[in-house]
Amino acid sequence: QVQLVESGGGLVQPGGSLRLSCAASGFPLEFYAIHWFRQVPGKEREGVSCIKGYDGSQYYADSVKGRFTISRDTSKNTVYLQMDNLKPEDTAVYYCATDGAISCGELSPEYEHWGQGTQVTVSS
Repeated sequence: QVQLVESGGGLVQPGGSLRLSCAASGFPLEFYAIHWFRQVPGKEREGVSCIKGYDGSQYYADSVKGRFTISRDTSKNTVYLQMDNLKPEDTAVYYCATDGAISCGELSPEYEHWGQGTQVTVSS
């Protein structure tokens, strides 16, 4: 059974850092694309980053490029999102997701799996 569990969210001051984790079970995540999304109540969900299966190519939204880094640890079957120089506009619930695809395209609704989300709040 595919399961994704996010952790690592919290309250941080502007300019600070957090590392989010997405622990996977039921499948070896190194072979599949893992996405990070974020959502603020009342706004559309935003794709933040994605790491491709196999070769690990990384993709970022323009809003986080240069500040966020996605990576994976295959020994722990976990994907990380290192978030540096955080801004108040990064405040959101962050989710990881997969649909079993190798490449970082749009998720297929019939195959997608999501974690429960972790809250990130950037405030002084």
